[in-house]
Amino acid sequence: MLAASAVDTVALGPDWLDPTNVVETFGAYAFLAVVLVIFAECGLLIGFFLPGDSLLFMTGVFIASGSIDTPLWVACLALAISAVIGNLVGYAIGWRAGPAIFDKPESRVFKPKHVAKTHEFFEKYGVKAIFLARFVPIVRTFITVMAGVGRMDTRSYVAVSTVGGIVWAAGITALGFALGDIAFIREHIEAAIILIVVVSVIPMVVEAYRARRKVSAELP
Repeated sequence: MLAASAVDTVALGPDWLDPTNVVETFGAYAFLAVVLVIFAECGLLIGFFLPGDSLLFMTGVFIASGSIDTPLWVACLALAISAVIGNLVGYAIGWRAGPAIFDKPESRVFKPKHVAKTHEFFEKYGVKAIFLARFVPIVRTFITVMAGVGRMDTRSYVAVSTVGGIVWAAGITALGFALGDIAFIREHIEAAIILIVVVSVIPMVVEAYRARRKVSAELP
C-alpha cells in the first residue's frame, strides 16, 4: 500500500473528499467507492461537490503504485461506464421531473419559459455543450439534468455522453497511471490536480469566447 505520506494532501475541499482518504477509508473497496462517487457526480444533483477529476487522476496514480489492485483497463472501462450511466440517470431525472418543477405557477425561478430557452439552447449547442461540460467541475453535474429538461434529442445525447464519458473518465485515469511513476508528480500531487481542474475549464472558456465573438461580429 502507498503510505499517505507519499502524496500531499489535496487542499481542494474537506479532508473526507481527499482521494487519498478514500483509499485509506475504504481499503479493499476503494475502487468501488470511486465508481460510486463518479456515478453520483455525473448523475445526481447532490453530487455536484464531489471531486471527480482529482479522484480519477489519483485512482490512476494508486493503480500504478499498487494501492488499488484493479487492472488499468478494467478501471478505465468501469469508470467510463459509471460516468455514462450517471449521465443517463441525470438526463432521465431532468426529462421526467424537470417539467413538473418548471410548470409550478408559484415558482419565481422555475418557469415554463426557462424550459423553452433551455430547449432552444440544446437545439443549437447541445452536442458541443454536453461534451465540453464533461470536463468542467459542477457544470457536468447540472447540464445533464438540464439536457433532459430541455428535451435534447435522446439519441444525440446518448451518443455524445458516451463519447465524453469514455474520454473523460478513462482518459484522466490513464493520465494518472502514466504520470504516477514520475517522482515530481508524486511529490506535487496537489499542484498537479489543481492544474487538471484549471485545464478542464479551458474548453468551456474558449467556447464562450468564440460564441461571444460570433455574436459581436453579427451585430451591426
